[in-house]
Parts: sequence; C-alpha cells; structure tokens
Amino acid sequence: MTAEETLQLILSRLDDMKAEETIAIDIRGKSAMFDYVVVTSGRVNRHVGAIADNVSKGLKEAGIVNIHTEGMTNCDWVLMDCGDVVLHVFRPEVREFYNIERLWTQGPQPAKTL
Repeated sequence: MTAEETLQLILSRLDDMKAEETIAIDIRGKSAMFDYVVVTSGRVNRHVGAIADNVSKGLKEAGIVNIHTEGMTNCDWVLMDCGDVVLHVFRPEVREFYNIERLWTQGPQPAKTL
C-alpha cells in the first residue's frame, strides 16, 4: 500500500468516526521517516480512543499490521505510527496545548544569537 493510499484510508476512517479539525500535512522532503502527519481531534477521551481503534482496525483489514500505538491508556493524545503516515488524535485542550501542527507547517527557524 502506498503512502497516499494509507493516508486516504486513514482520512476516510476519521471522517466515518466524526473526527474534528483533521489536517493532513505533507512532509515529504522534511522527514526521512514518514511522508504525512495527520492531526485530528476527538471530543472526549472515549471518542479519541474509538477513533484510534477504528483507524487501527481499517489499517489491519488493509494488510498494514505493523502499527505502533501510544497513549491508549488515557486517550488524551493517541499517537499511531502507521508506516509512511503518523496519526495524532487529541482531545481539543491537549491539541491546543501542544500545537504540534506548528512544528510541521512552519519553515525552519534560524538559531538565535546572543
């Protein structure tokens, strides 16, 4: 499965689960480890966990079995390494606090001199 096919499967599953404020960031050329970062929100912890479970199920059905997931215990922030795509599912407050979209959408910043 290509990175683009994996991305489309994930986005479709997120839409099915009514994930909110989903963005997909193309980071080809910025990272040698993966091609896309997807950031989305669930309304509450249970929604975050259900979203991650649904995406995991869809990926496994498509033959992607090497999925590494972190954060399912509390479901404030679930990180899923899906190979060429990394998915972050947040509760809204946690997403706002970490603001990881900024890490991938802003260009490199020069080092500050003293």
